[in-house]
Amino acid sequence: MIRRSLGLRSCEEVVADMQAFTQARDESAPDELWLVEHPPVFTQGLAGRDQHVLAPGDIPVLATNRGGQVTYHGPGQVVAYPLVDLSRLGIYVKEYVYRLEASILSVLGDLGITGHRVAGAPGIYVRLDDPFSHAALIGPRPGSDPFRGLGKIAALGIKVTRHRTYHGAALNVAMDLEPYSRIDPCGYAGLRTVDLATFGLSVSWDEVADRWAVALQRLLER
Repeated sequence: MIRRSLGLRSCEEVVADMQAFTQARDESAPDELWLVEHPPVFTQGLAGRDQHVLAPGDIPVLATNRGGQVTYHGPGQVVAYPLVDLSRLGIYVKEYVYRLEASILSVLGDLGITGHRVAGAPGIYVRLDDPFSHAALIGPRPGSDPFRGLGKIAALGIKVTRHRTYHGAALNVAMDLEPYSRIDPCGYAGLRTVDLATFGLSVSWDEVADRWAVALQRLLER
């Protein structure tokens, strides 16, 4: 897997480049991993509903062809775009999403934070009251509020065309989190969004990107 660090680049530009790469690649093309930081932007997935964009203000809203609802990208967030041939890897979409989430759990674990999955809500969540506890979430989440006591630290939104992936996931490091109050994150009203800095971790964008790249390459290479 070829790793590319793209720096700070427009989301719209990178999405166009991913689409072009995916359309042009053949069976011999090596997989790639793009790591990037975006200027402030809200992105809507194919299932996105306008009512979840509450007050975007001066931040643009970009319609994309990934799955999911609305999310926010901005400085202080590592965005990973794995461009992977699932047929060559020998896995299906469900397993691919599982491995994406596992890579994030691995990075958080290395930093001492325990991440959690919530059934039916792709992404990774952290206990707000005790993010460093290794205790698992016990039993089903409350039906009226499956995110009670949790904050979302990483979002997923992927696209698969002819068994080839693009778009990806975003892990919050040290951001201005205010823009999340302008949307229902991932379509969930009131869902709190957090970053590593929320829990007192002072870690650089580059370090998180490096750790994540290693985890993704371990999980997504044959």
